[in-house]
Amino acid sequence: MADLADNATPPWRTRVNEASDRFKALPNNKKILLFAALAAVFSVIVGLLILNRTPDYKVLFANLADRDGGQITAALQQMNVPYQIGGGGVISVPSDKVYDVRLKLAAQGLPKAGGVGFELMDNQKFGISQFAEQVNYQRAIEGELARTIEAIGAVESARVHIAIPKQSVFVRDQQQPTASVMLNLYPGRVLDGGQISGILHLVSSSVPNLSARNVTVVDQDGNLLSSQSDVNNAAGLDQRQLGYVHQIESDFVKRIEGILEPIFGKGNVRAQVTANVDFSEVEQTSETFRPNSTPNPSATRSQQIVEKLGSGSNLPGGVPGALSNQPPSAASAPLTLPPGAAPGTATLSGQPLGQNGALERQLITNYEVDKTIQHTKLPKGVLKRLSAAVVVNYRLMPDRNGEVKPTPLTAQEIQQINNLVRETMGYNTERGDTLNVVNAAFAGNAPPASLQEKVVDYVSSNATDLVKYVLLAIAVLYLLFGVVRPIVRDVLKPAKGDKGQPGAAGEEAGGVPGRLLAVAREEGEAGAAAVEEANLDPRELQRRQYMSNLEAARELVKADPRMAAQIIKEWISSDE
Repeated sequence: MADLADNATPPWRTRVNEASDRFKALPNNKKILLFAALAAVFSVIVGLLILNRTPDYKVLFANLADRDGGQITAALQQMNVPYQIGGGGVISVPSDKVYDVRLKLAAQGLPKAGGVGFELMDNQKFGISQFAEQVNYQRAIEGELARTIEAIGAVESARVHIAIPKQSVFVRDQQQPTASVMLNLYPGRVLDGGQISGILHLVSSSVPNLSARNVTVVDQDGNLLSSQSDVNNAAGLDQRQLGYVHQIESDFVKRIEGILEPIFGKGNVRAQVTANVDFSEVEQTSETFRPNSTPNPSATRSQQIVEKLGSGSNLPGGVPGALSNQPPSAASAPLTLPPGAAPGTATLSGQPLGQNGALERQLITNYEVDKTIQHTKLPKGVLKRLSAAVVVNYRLMPDRNGEVKPTPLTAQEIQQINNLVRETMGYNTERGDTLNVVNAAFAGNAPPASLQEKVVDYVSSNATDLVKYVLLAIAVLYLLFGVVRPIVRDVLKPAKGDKGQPGAAGEEAGGVPGRLLAVAREEGEAGAAAVEEANLDPRELQRRQYMSNLEAARELVKADPRMAAQIIKEWISSDE
């Protein structure tokens, strides 16, 4: 029955039992060394994973003052939240905790931004005077403006002072408010004219009736910055005008690239447009007179008629006195009548003459003179001239050998590109527009770098990380093959001899050390020879041989324990 039980045991279980027995037979120092080596390998692998893992941090606050930064870091330490501190007063925390941390810090009143804002109005005391309330309101506006100006990247800190005069009921006595801004810039940074103009308009738009001309901006060195903005405005460098020109140029670039990219592919067309825009304001007034026209179509402005009697009338005339009362003398010449007139009548200016003399009639007519008055005001931002430059990449065409190579465009294709771009940009020769189309190979058409060049570039750019990884790999390999492998090999190594030999079968069955059996086998040779002479089953023969060897080993241990201990020590210290 015992033989049947031994035969029913699976081979893998036997091997596991053997390994377990060998491991238990190991001395304590080797066991400790094995576990320490495995723990070191595991620690190195975990450390590499942690080092290579890129932490996902997001900005919690930026542009913080030193005092606010210290308070926030102290609060983060109390909340056990990991953080990173960067340049420019930047504090970053894990991305999944950004909003939660902001809410918790806001509940603590952080950050305070180095000044007070409208939160100053939250705790107003009952019965506060109007003057104190006005002062608090002015302080709140100054603090809020300082916080807003500090959001500019080049500004480290800012202070704003506003002078608001007392209102008067008389218009002639009213005074305009003024403001001054003190900026502390980061080392090596400056503000351009557009940024200074933005600060001026920001402050002026936040205070009623405050003009941008009444705002003064000074840096930490005492330099007057607001004068630079005035000079730029005097030179006509208005940011809105520059933005309008940039928008025009960008629109033309998009239109040109939009019509050529479907033909040559995205990234194979580059265009730049320069627009000359006239922002001058022109007003023109002209007064025009047309030549004289005939009286019929002309408009009558005024008409004067003068009628008087001739010398033959009986009406008195002449110098008053006796001579003027005498009758006139007889006519010395006959009166000439016009043709067709009846005797006794005469016509002067179309009027009949009376019996006593002729009627004198004068007609004066004034006509209107044609006059045209024209008032013309030309619009601002008139496009005077366009200059466009277009670069088209070579086409990738297969050659005779089937290899794809960059190929220049033909003259006909370049002419077609010229025609398309001219129509797209609204080319006008009278305006003086220019267009230049160039066909050239882009840098991306160069052959890709070889594997050797890529390896050299990668090694040169990551030399420090590679050295670190190589040293860690050497340490891991040493622990695996110099410490762990020999111990595991001693535990899992198979017994000496073939399976068919009695020694091998005995080691597999009982796990007795091979060298101890070799010593015991010499003393059990006689019994083994006697057993071999019998005609027994091979399995029974092996079992009896094993029991005989085992008994001889026991007797040897009892007889000479020192020898047995020495054999075990040699087996433990052996590399086999």
